[in-house]
Amino acid sequence: MNSMVVRGGTVVTSEGLLRADVRIEGETIAAVEPELSGGTEIDARGMHVFPALIDVHLHFNEPGRTEWEGAATGSRALAAGGGAVFFDMPLNSTPCTVNAREFDRKRAALETSSIADFGIWGGLIPGNLPEMAELADRGVVGFKAFLCDSGLPEFPRADDLTLWEGLTEAARLDLPVAVHAESHEITSQLAGRGVSSIRDFLASRPVLAELEAIQRATLMAGEAKARLHIVHISSGRGVATAAEARARGVDVSIETCPHYLFFTDEDVERLGALTKCAPPLRNAGHQSELWDQLVNGTIDIVASDHSPAPPEMKTADFVRAWGGIAGVQSTLAVLLDRGYFERRVPLERIACLLAATPARRFRVPGKGAIRPGNDADLALVDLTATFTLRAEDMAHRHRLSPYAGETFRGVVCRTIRRGETIFADGRFPSNSRGKLIRPR
Repeated sequence: MNSMVVRGGTVVTSEGLLRADVRIEGETIAAVEPELSGGTEIDARGMHVFPALIDVHLHFNEPGRTEWEGAATGSRALAAGGGAVFFDMPLNSTPCTVNAREFDRKRAALETSSIADFGIWGGLIPGNLPEMAELADRGVVGFKAFLCDSGLPEFPRADDLTLWEGLTEAARLDLPVAVHAESHEITSQLAGRGVSSIRDFLASRPVLAELEAIQRATLMAGEAKARLHIVHISSGRGVATAAEARARGVDVSIETCPHYLFFTDEDVERLGALTKCAPPLRNAGHQSELWDQLVNGTIDIVASDHSPAPPEMKTADFVRAWGGIAGVQSTLAVLLDRGYFERRVPLERIACLLAATPARRFRVPGKGAIRPGNDADLALVDLTATFTLRAEDMAHRHRLSPYAGETFRGVVCRTIRRGETIFADGRFPSNSRGKLIRPR
């Protein structure tokens, strides 16, 4: 069994910071103490040792749409950003992961191509209620539903009855349901009036559409006694609406994304289709309220919602362009630069948002914290260094991102997955592959 010591770093835990070494035996953390001896040494002096990120929401589009991304490139970009685990969404793979057969195809594809460990979301769409139990048996981390048009005809939105019955079945299976919370009625009718400009698009998906869908989903989840996860909440008011439901006893977790914390609607005017997403980027006031909810502890998880597309689908006319932001490599960078350095968000809070809470909420065994017995998933970060993200530094497939050209404080120097370095100083030295993560 290989033995190594990560020497002299500042270990970031959810409880605080600790000057300690981390001894790794094989794939596992054996000890976290000062002045440990034995094994190969990795010099972490002057660095902070974070638990590696668990990105619970992204689209590597595998299998079937690897010309959009694929896990071979996507998992490397995740590793370059300090991540060792991701949960892949049921779309935009082709076919979507809405039954056991497609789960098996996705698992095989990810096991072949990913350098990171992975979980798999199943889909919740009209007509696949009978498939949910077998998906659970296969090991899905939960079920994803859209409350508005997903953009893909093969993944139709969950109408109210589908959502209610799906929540009830998910509660029986003891798995969460993740919802894209935008009102179909509001967004479809506003879009039907005509969208011919960036401002038309932004106006067609108002904050009200988010609030209404969150209220409806939390009401149903409470009645079904189901575990609910609201993905990519874009506004402080949206977070507050979900938090009000939680205060009433609804088992709901709250996710936002780095792009809502970093960009505003003015950036959409400046950068165009690179920043097109749904829900859309909001104005500076909504963003400030979102940061307030993160700082005060109401937001549980930050995930990338990495949703890339081929260049021709992102550089065309804005209205016709694909909606999705490529940012899997930048999540930690945003939280360090705009969170820790600008707003003094504690590092231990960042570790909770990106690792500890994802592991706990989705019952991922042995992940999310630097403690003996857990998998040795670590990110070594130099907080004294800065970098400007260039296209040639991006590891995802098309190297198109609104973060290109931005400068960040805090550099990921090394990412370790189960005791093996999968990223170091711009390289990806590992030839081994990730494995399926099943919820406990």
